[in-house]
Amino acid sequence: MKGRPLSEELRTWIRKIEDIAAGYGLDFFPTIFEMVNYEQMNMLASYEGFPIRYRHWRWGMEYERLSKSYAWGLHKIYELVINTDPCYAYLLSSNSDLDHKLVIAHVYGHCDFFKNNAWFAHTDRKMLDTMANNAAKIARIAERHGHEKVEAFVDVCLSVDNLIDYHSPYINRRGSGEEDQLLEVQKLPARNYMDRYINPQEEIERQKEAFKKRQEELKSRFPLEPEKDVMLFMLEHAPLEKWQQQILTIVRSEAYYFVPQRMTKIMNEGWASYWHSTMMTQDICEDHEIIDFACTHSGTMAMSPTSFNPYKVGIELYRDIEERWNKGQFGLEYERCESMVEKQNWNRDLGLGREKIFQVRKVYNDVTFLDEFLTPEFCERQKLFTFGYDRRKDSWEIKSKDFQTVKDQMLGQLTNFGQPAIYVEDGNYKNRGELMLWHKHDGKDLKPDYGQATLENLVKIWKRPVHIRTQAEDKTLIWTYDGESFEEAKE
Repeated sequence: MKGRPLSEELRTWIRKIEDIAAGYGLDFFPTIFEMVNYEQMNMLASYEGFPIRYRHWRWGMEYERLSKSYAWGLHKIYELVINTDPCYAYLLSSNSDLDHKLVIAHVYGHCDFFKNNAWFAHTDRKMLDTMANNAAKIARIAERHGHEKVEAFVDVCLSVDNLIDYHSPYINRRGSGEEDQLLEVQKLPARNYMDRYINPQEEIERQKEAFKKRQEELKSRFPLEPEKDVMLFMLEHAPLEKWQQQILTIVRSEAYYFVPQRMTKIMNEGWASYWHSTMMTQDICEDHEIIDFACTHSGTMAMSPTSFNPYKVGIELYRDIEERWNKGQFGLEYERCESMVEKQNWNRDLGLGREKIFQVRKVYNDVTFLDEFLTPEFCERQKLFTFGYDRRKDSWEIKSKDFQTVKDQMLGQLTNFGQPAIYVEDGNYKNRGELMLWHKHDGKDLKPDYGQATLENLVKIWKRPVHIRTQAEDKTLIWTYDGESFEEAKE
């Protein structure tokens, strides 16, 4: 993809804004800007920011949706930036010079976040090359095995690319071989003459029998503990051909690459918005540009009563943290203060706000960010509430403004990206080589149509019947798909 050349004036502004951003303490990878028209921007967006990806109808459908939405005036993509080293950012040629300056400042905020947030530490910084290599691999596989056959299998893989363990890059789930040691009988320390009283022989024998039984159970269990990374389990144990393993590996690795972006949407957009707002108002805008900037910025920050805008919530929460730490509105003394008037006027002039938000952007993700820093006062100022549909009135209405209710709902929507937590429970269910999954119920029931479609696609990978244990109306149910029909039974 060949972009348009940048004007000398724009190149000058890029250098200026880079220096301004660095002056504020932002630390980013080298950033390369390219100018593209709206068709190229829509193409990049449909490929999730990358100019080259493997061929699939999914990208074409997304391109059509974006193109029509842009033509009808329903949306406009101002910029795209990808998490690589160096970072690549794309500017829309139809933007005004002011918009370009705003976008460049916004991009440097994103690049700083990509480089320094802990949840991005394990990502592939050369993903641009990796995506191109993956595209070439799948193209070669399609030439060898047939385009329709390969595309059908890619469909199956993409339909289950959310069945991964989002935290596995940061946690060793499978242990380090210490389980066998834990199964040994542990005697309490005692002198020889007291040993038979402190560690009676009958108790030692009872423990040996219990441990022996436990070992037999572990030998017959497959896997030893429920595994959340269903795609990895399929890769390791499903009867796949080599080319199918290659495709499943590619889809899984790309799914993991995008996980940190989904985990930090509020923080990332809030951080970039905080810095473009700061730089534009204090360092970049001329006097005559402020009104136009405010118009564009306010449009991005707008949040209707029935929608959740990550840009708005993110930037306001960073500002709230900065103000609280500047004034010292944190800690035990502040929390124990029972006077609302005193709390509102609390100001210790600590000046720790800027340092604190840099610390926050380094270690938190959206769930921990909101869990730690969301306050009743913030929710009240931002007019956050929960709403639902009243069947009797046939209308949507506010259900609650209670802080804990609002916070719980927000965290519930963010935890596991609001999707059901699915685990592999048994890879040899009823000793027939069938797959049993387990839905860790968190108060939300599985949707039967989605569940059936997922089981159908898993059967295409596992090649044998697939079951899932779930709950509905306080009843334990087992859904089964055997390759021909879907069944539901009570356990």
